[in-house]
Amino acid sequence: MSDEFDVVIVGAGPVGLWLACELALAKVKVAVLERRTERVKQSRALGMQGRTLEVFALRGLADRFVSRGRTMPFGHFGGLATPLDLSVFETRYPFVLLLPQAVTEELLEEHALELGVVILRGHVVQTIDARAEEVVVADLSGATAFQLSARYVVGADGARSVVRRAADIAFSGHPARLTMMLADAVLDAPPAKPRLTTIVNERGGLLVVPLGDGIHHRIVVVDGPVTETGAAEPVLLDKLAAAAARIAGTDFRPRDPIWLSRFTDETRLADHYRKGRILLAGDAAHIHAPMGGQGMNVGIQDAMNLGWKLASVVHGTAPEALLDSYELERRPVGETLRRNTLAQLALFCAFDPPSHAMRQTMEDVLRLPEVNRRLAEESCGFGVTYPEPLLPLDGGWQHRDGLSGHRLRDSDVVLKDGSRKTLHQLQRDGSWLQLRLAADAATFPHDGQSIVVDLDPNLNGGLFAGLASVLVRPDGFIGPVYPMIQ
Repeated sequence: MSDEFDVVIVGAGPVGLWLACELALAKVKVAVLERRTERVKQSRALGMQGRTLEVFALRGLADRFVSRGRTMPFGHFGGLATPLDLSVFETRYPFVLLLPQAVTEELLEEHALELGVVILRGHVVQTIDARAEEVVVADLSGATAFQLSARYVVGADGARSVVRRAADIAFSGHPARLTMMLADAVLDAPPAKPRLTTIVNERGGLLVVPLGDGIHHRIVVVDGPVTETGAAEPVLLDKLAAAAARIAGTDFRPRDPIWLSRFTDETRLADHYRKGRILLAGDAAHIHAPMGGQGMNVGIQDAMNLGWKLASVVHGTAPEALLDSYELERRPVGETLRRNTLAQLALFCAFDPPSHAMRQTMEDVLRLPEVNRRLAEESCGFGVTYPEPLLPLDGGWQHRDGLSGHRLRDSDVVLKDGSRKTLHQLQRDGSWLQLRLAADAATFPHDGQSIVVDLDPNLNGGLFAGLASVLVRPDGFIGPVYPMIQ
């Protein structure tokens, strides 16, 4: 095996695997290094949001995931009784998919291997040496000694990222102040509701959700009053069961746990997502309490944003400055994630009378459609926009407010030859996509490869009204548009 790659990714979780898939799709030589010798069986992440499913649909993969999970047509904010209504979004995926992370990683690794990604397990990165023209990643001391060089290295190696530390990128925020108990177990007396159960009262906070396999449920308990407990202290099932019964007023009778764990409210955001030839994605760039099931989803969307940009720079079809737009576009999303999860934590983990009154007030406020939609957008990723144009505009091309920088929702379109496709089907190879509605529409002058598709101008109104041509980024966001000449 060669020890030279275009990109080395450290971390074979969902974020690292999806980034590797995107790079391999673009014919970039990529290797993934993972310290674990096999995939983890426990599932930290459980919910897959609608925008993440759209990301997979852009590459023709969404059905693989949907077929393995269970759909939930609403979300929650801080465990409030008023749900987040996901049916308001124009998408083929107006739901949260309950799917264990172990299954997500299985499907992503399967796709990565289909694309020829090199995955090296049992490789613990000890040193990263960033030089002028390359980065050298190595561990020359262990049983699996190795040394790889690459033009770029991406850290997708989690909260304690070796890559982030090697790049000396600060991880600003606050340390753990409280812990919560978690069990994935069989419930002999599960809640009557088959979906999501949340209870917050003077005795503590409780969340119960089915794992999606039809057998196990996840129970999360904050046993009030909150006291700081060492995150390494083992969770005992009988203690968790007793706390859950005290909060809920009923015993769910958990047994046969497949995972017992603690997690904390440690919240941090990397000061930078890029330093020279080193980049960060996922938990290496942002960590938080797992409120609303957002962390893995934001990380996968980080990877989707970075993949095509990194491939363009590697192939020389874009200047290296394009990589700066990764931080400019994705770090604000990380900041929104930080604020959102802290707000949910404040609602879910305080049990005094004023906090209970705040919950009741917020439950009323969430009944306002505009508020509900705003928080649902943050949770499921449909609210992300990129306001600044990435490419220089000339020759009549425009960056149009309210359109450019927004995700292009999937819909059926009629091609000029009368055939029908979906917009997502047109982007499966990861290229730029130019949709032309006028025969004389100008081709956008950029160096990257793009697919030009002529649409029937009489049968594709709506979003494209008044436009002669639309350029769509490889990640499914609308770029510059060319107006119809009157």
